Amino acid sequence: MNPLFPFYLIKGYFFDVERLRQSEEKIEKYRQKCFRKVLKLAMKTPLYKEKYKGIDVNKITLDNIEKLPILTKQDLRKHFPNGIVPEGFNVKKAHIVSTSGSTGQPVSVYTDFHTIVKALMGFIREIREYDISWRKDRMTIIADLTPGSAEEAYLNQTAIPNLKSIFSLNNMQILHVGEDVEKLIEKIDSFKPKFIGGYPGVLRALAVLKRKGYGKNIEPEVIASSGAVLDEYTKKYIEEAFNARVFDVYGSTEGGPIAFECKKGNYHIHHDMVHVEFLDDNLQPVEHGKPGHIVVTKLYGSATPIIRYNGLNDFVMPLAKKCNCGINAPLIEKIGGRKADSIVLPSGKIIPPSSITGIPAKVMEKMDTKKILQFQILQKTIDKVEVLIVIDEELRSIGPSVEEIFRELKKKFEERFDGEVEVEIKEVKKIEKPANLDTPPPVVTSMVRVG
Repeated sequence: MNPLFPFYLIKGYFFDVERLRQSEEKIEKYRQKCFRKVLKLAMKTPLYKEKYKGIDVNKITLDNIEKLPILTKQDLRKHFPNGIVPEGFNVKKAHIVSTSGSTGQPVSVYTDFHTIVKALMGFIREIREYDISWRKDRMTIIADLTPGSAEEAYLNQTAIPNLKSIFSLNNMQILHVGEDVEKLIEKIDSFKPKFIGGYPGVLRALAVLKRKGYGKNIEPEVIASSGAVLDEYTKKYIEEAFNARVFDVYGSTEGGPIAFECKKGNYHIHHDMVHVEFLDDNLQPVEHGKPGHIVVTKLYGSATPIIRYNGLNDFVMPLAKKCNCGINAPLIEKIGGRKADSIVLPSGKIIPPSSITGIPAKVMEKMDTKKILQFQILQKTIDKVEVLIVIDEELRSIGPSVEEIFRELKKKFEERFDGEVEVEIKEVKKIEKPANLDTPPPVVTSMVRVG
């Protein structure tokens, strides 16, 4: 066991988990203090020493952070490995974690033990909001355990092994998302968890089997989705199959925990862990209620500093409203999806995934059917989009015909694309996932690149 683990664990458990229920003034004071430490660390890191040359960082706070240049994926790749950690940092005591590379541009960063424990506190904060006890309740976590992934480093190499030296953790089941879904549901069925967490795609696949009679003993009270856009159709499908509420959480390999859904259905930023900006294409702040590209600054860690990082490529909408749940943190609208997986119209307009992934759900509701098992939206060219549909064979002959459903889908998608794009609805037996990934296939994929 890491000798500092008990200290980090106790400190985090008693101070970090409930911090967002303190006053906004106390939270902001803590954030500014953390940022000063991160910025001081950055100035010992070759990447930032080069990037911030000529800038008086002593005058930089979170209030004027926009005076610092943006950090890009290219910056991290160019300076990897030695240039992305502070001088004198012992990389042998750190872990290299990499993004999935689903956009064709994987990024690797170093993470240290303190960073991993901090991220663990973010997870505990989230499940506590859902009335789940990480020590008492049976929990199933379906994660990407591919070597080199952040989840593998957290769950197999650091946080969980160290926790097991103190607690039994017999209440926790860790499964790999790449495992055959029928084997997954068999293992979950025998474990009988109160909480299930995983990617939307694998949760949906489990829900399909549940509807077919598998997993009779699986009766979770809470399900958490993360790692990809959770569209309304998929959310409702999972909730109805398991008779449990699905909450959505948002994080990344580079930025750690970023936001989570409270019981009232509002997305709160982990405001004490990250500073988040929402910028337009000209790097100017967007107004509340309008989507912008998310830029993240991580407020903790001793390995790779993450300051004004735009590599997440996600569309997120900041909200001005407040939530009365007791969590004093800014709100965002649901995650709009990655820019790389948005639809680009011939006119240059960009359509984020969240504005189109709900179309199948609305069509199903209008036509009173649940005939669609799964779907995927593929933009082949600037003026052509394919929508792949998997039909539930048990419902094929019940209710409206497949042809009627496809006509309605085509109509709704073409309306959303302002008539600029030809839409083809195609039935397929299954949605194939990329050969290089264990995680489920993305709901929206565009082969058209901009910028």
